[in-house]
Amino acid sequence: MHPSNTVLSISELNRRARQLLEGNFPLLWVSGEVSNLTRAASGHVYFSLKDATAQVRCVMFRSRAQVLPWRLENGQQVEAQVLVSLYEARGDFQLNVEGMRRAGLGQLFEAFARLKAKLEQEGLFAPERKRALPVYPRAIGIVSSPQAAALRDLLTALQRRAPHVPVILYPTLVQGEQAAAGVAAAIASANRRNECDVLVVARGGGSIEDLWAFNEEISARAIADSAIPVVSGIGHETDFTIADFAADLRAATPTAAAELVSAGWFAVRRELGVLHADLQSLLRQQVESRMQAVDLLAHRLVSPQQRLQHAEQALQLLQGRMRHAAHTLLRTRRELAGRQQLALQRARPQLAGRHGQLQLLAQGLANAMQQRMHEQQTACERLGSALAHLNPEATLARGYSIVRDAAGNIVSDSSQLQAGDAIRLRFGKGSADGHIDCVE
Repeated sequence: MHPSNTVLSISELNRRARQLLEGNFPLLWVSGEVSNLTRAASGHVYFSLKDATAQVRCVMFRSRAQVLPWRLENGQQVEAQVLVSLYEARGDFQLNVEGMRRAGLGQLFEAFARLKAKLEQEGLFAPERKRALPVYPRAIGIVSSPQAAALRDLLTALQRRAPHVPVILYPTLVQGEQAAAGVAAAIASANRRNECDVLVVARGGGSIEDLWAFNEEISARAIADSAIPVVSGIGHETDFTIADFAADLRAATPTAAAELVSAGWFAVRRELGVLHADLQSLLRQQVESRMQAVDLLAHRLVSPQQRLQHAEQALQLLQGRMRHAAHTLLRTRRELAGRQQLALQRARPQLAGRHGQLQLLAQGLANAMQQRMHEQQTACERLGSALAHLNPEATLARGYSIVRDAAGNIVSDSSQLQAGDAIRLRFGKGSADGHIDCVE
C-alpha cells in the first residue's frame, strides 16, 4: 500500500482497481435480463444484465459471441459465465462474458447428467448391447417429423446413395412436451409392424431445450428396447443426447445417419459401376478385335463377280487352246496326206484301185475331225453351263434374292439382324426396301 499522501494517476488507479477485482473474483456464473444490447462493427456485443434492483455493464467479445448457438436479444433471461473486471479507459465496472446459456439450462444439464448416470449404471449403454447394422437393408425406417428439414436431407441422401431401397416414415413430434412419448410410440410401432431392417431416429439441430425429447427416459428406453437396430442422427456434430448413447450407433448428423445405413448398398453400387465400366471396355475391345478380323477376312474373300471373271478367263484360255489344237491336228493330217499323195505319185500307184481307199481315208479324217470338234464343243458347253450356274444373275432369275443391311453389307446369317433393322432386297429384276419384324 502507498502512503496516503501518494498521488496516483487516474490510469494507475483504474489499473489497480481492475487488478484488485480480477484477483478477488474467480470465474463465476450470474443471472439476469439482457437490456441495452448493441452490436459493434468489430463483432463485440455490449449489453447490461439487470434484476429487479440493480444492473451491470457487460461485454462479450467477438470470439465468444460467434459461438453462441442462438441470437442474443433484449429481454432474454440468461445465465452468464463472467470475469469481473473494469474498463480502464472509462473507469467503468463491467463483466467480461466468457460463456452464456438460457436461464434454467443449468437444471437441464443436471437432469441430463443424472439420467445418463442412471441408465449407464443399468448397463443400457453397454457396448455388448450394441448390434451391428444390416449391410444390405431391405427397407429403412425413419422416426422423425414429416415437416422436419432434417427428414428432407436424410431422404435426399438415401435417394442418392440407395434409390432402390424402400423408406418408411414413422411420423412423430420431435419437439415439445409430447415429443418424447411420440418418439417412443413411433419406435414401438415400427417394431410391431416389422417392415424395416434398421431404424433412423432423426432431428435437426437446436438448443438443448429443442432436443430435450431425446434426453428423456421414455425415448431412451424405447430405443434400447427396440428389436430393430437403431441409428441416432440428432442435431449437429457437437450435440449429444441420451438417445445417442442408447442407440446402436450414433451419427453426427441426419445426413451422416443416411450414409451409415446405406453404406453397404452404396459400396455395391460403386463396385457395380466399376465392373460395368470394365465390362464395357472389354466388350469394346472384343468388338474392335472382331471387326479387325472381319476386315482381314474381307480382304482375303474373293467375291462371286471375281470368281466369275476368273472362270471366264479360264474358259477363254481353254477355247483358245482347243482352236490351236484343232488347227494343229488339221495341219498335221494335211501334211501327212500330202506326203502320202507324193509317195503314191512317186511309186506310181494304181490310181484306179487307190482312189476308193483315198476317199475312205478322207472320209475317216473328216469324221475324226467332226467328232473331235463335237467333243470340244461339248466340253465348251459344259464349262459354259457350269459358269452360268455360278452367275448370281442366273440365281436371282430363279427366284432368289440378295439381302443387304443398312450399311450395304450382304446378310448371310439371321444373327446379323435385329428387329426393326432396315434391309434392301435385290431380285432378278429390280430391288426393294424392307424392315425386320422379328429374328429367329
